[in-house]
Amino acid sequence: MYSYTYLDAQGNLRFRYDNTDHHRGLHLPTHPHHKHDGNPNAILASAAPRLDAVLAEVELMVSLD
Repeated sequence: MYSYTYLDAQGNLRFRYDNTDHHRGLHLPTHPHHKHDGNPNAILASAAPRLDAVLAEVELMVSLD
């Protein structure tokens, strides 16, 4: 099991990758792996990310803020 979560300084979810089996009804091709993109209604198909890719995504988001 894994969960990579990035919250902004105000505690808002920016994104989370995880493989918790809680979205069976969505029929994601990568199930149980998925991504929450900060939008509470959006669950995206996503393969299990490598930690270096997650950190690069955080760095990119920080540089754009």
